[in-house]
Amino acid sequence: MAKMYSRRRGKAGSKRPSNPVKPIWVPYKPKEIEQLVVKLAKAEHTPSQIGLVLRDAYGIPSVKSLVEKKMVKILKENNAAPALPENLSCLIKKHIQLMKHIEENKKDETAKRGELITQSKINKLAKYYKKKGALPKTWEYDKAKAKLLVG
Repeated sequence: MAKMYSRRRGKAGSKRPSNPVKPIWVPYKPKEIEQLVVKLAKAEHTPSQIGLVLRDAYGIPSVKSLVEKKMVKILKENNAAPALPENLSCLIKKHIQLMKHIEENKKDETAKRGELITQSKINKLAKYYKKKGALPKTWEYDKAKAKLLVG
């Protein structure tokens, strides 16, 4: 099935196993993994960056399968969760970069379309997170204040 904004199909990639088992070769206990996650979060890492560091530096393939909690839940329990969900903040960063590019290149019509698409994605995602309760019902995205949201 085609994607919403590109009219192309998605790329094939490796898939995670549907029934993940706990790897017995990981030397860390669940409490130690939770402490590592919180330590990395306090060092200004995003959840996906934390996962990459744990995989590459510590040999932990999946936090969820070892601790039996999602990483964001661990961060919320320890008051280290980011203010905005990660995919929303990434879209906002992308939108900021596009606005800066359009300021410098006013005749770039392709970039203007990309900016509209990115803003639509932000609004759709915000609507979803408001329903889910991850964002307050009064949260609104404002282009002028976007830099303050992501910092």
